[in-house]
Amino acid sequence: MAAKEKFELEFIIKTSAKIIYPRLSTPDGLAEWFCDDVRIQNDTFIFNWDGAEEEAKILSKKTDQHIKLQWEDDYDTDYYLEIKLQVVPMTGELALTVTDFAEPDELEEAQELWEQQISDLKKNLGIK
Repeated sequence: MAAKEKFELEFIIKTSAKIIYPRLSTPDGLAEWFCDDVRIQNDTFIFNWDGAEEEAKILSKKTDQHIKLQWEDDYDTDYYLEIKLQVVPMTGELALTVTDFAEPDELEEAQELWEQQISDLKKNLGIK
C-alpha cells in the first residue's frame, strides 16, 4: 500500500462557529450532511453509509474550534481527519479547514468528495 498524502482544503462559511460546530461534532449534526447515520460509543463515532459502517476514534476536540478523528483503518498510523474553524482576522469571516489523507491515485477524488460534502453542509445550513 502506498503512503497516503496529506491535503488541506479551506472553505469560507458565512455563519458562526457556534452554529456550525455542532454539525461537525455530534451524531445528529453529522447525520445531516456527512453520512446516513451516526452513533457514538465511548470516544468513537460509528458512521453508516448505505448500511456499511466505519468507525473513527475522536483524538481531540475543542468546542467551536476543531475536531480531530482517526479512522479505524488508520489506527497505528499518523493519518487523521481534522476539521478546524478559525475566524479570518482581516475579514472576520469563518474559515473551515479540512485536513485529510488519501492514497496518491485517489487524491483528486478525495478533494472533490470534500468539496461536495462541504457544499452539502452549506445547503443544510441554508447558506451559499
